[in-house]
Amino acid sequence: MNIKPYLDSTYLKTATQAGLSADENKIVVQSYVQEAIHEGFKLIMIRPNMVAMAKKMIVEAQSKVLVGTVIGFPEGTASIDDKLVEAQKAIVDGADDLDFVCNYQAFIEGNATLLKNEILQCTSLGLQYNKTVKWIIEVAALTDQQIIQLAALIKNIVMSNFKEDCYSSVFVKSSTGFYKTSDGLPNGATVPSIILMLENASPLPIKAAGGVKNYDEAIEMIKLGVKRIGTSSAKAIAAGENATNSY
Repeated sequence: MNIKPYLDSTYLKTATQAGLSADENKIVVQSYVQEAIHEGFKLIMIRPNMVAMAKKMIVEAQSKVLVGTVIGFPEGTASIDDKLVEAQKAIVDGADDLDFVCNYQAFIEGNATLLKNEILQCTSLGLQYNKTVKWIIEVAALTDQQIIQLAALIKNIVMSNFKEDCYSSVFVKSSTGFYKTSDGLPNGATVPSIILMLENASPLPIKAAGGVKNYDEAIEMIKLGVKRIGTSSAKAIAAGENATNSY
């Protein structure tokens, strides 16, 4: 099976995180964009400050690869206004997909009102511009019950406020890939967490981000029902090799 149409090739490290200069990190991003164009992946997922450059490369190559970026990344605790401003800038720069980190900490603390307003306002902005919106819930920070509740909350807000033909454009996504776990526990998508998301977010689509390490695991996720897979090792996984990076 050709899994490339499911793959969101991802590079989200800052220069500091990668141990590179700003110029060196930009070259790495360019190489990921070029690889996505050459391989025909669904999307290239990068930081907001790289969107305009990536879009220019893709347009010049006459490629259909989409450009995605992250909003409120990676903690998700930025204010709603800050997330809206960041998303608006990404839209202007040419982003096709907006992957918001939901304020899962507020959810854990019981502030559902804040989260509801965030999901409603940010989703409205994305859909207004015909963008795909994804909500990152950070499964590694949540209990199974919280995964169920948060997936259902996002679903209910979308279904209560938007038309049915919008549902396919609002994803629930597992992970940032940057959450620090203890005792070597996985910080990305796992089969149990994805099943919970599928069961409780449907009919919204699911993106399995992080945790997919090889072709067989990608196939397993696709057979479960996920519509996108986020990985920084897209080329290796599509070729039947093991992931070369932790995300």
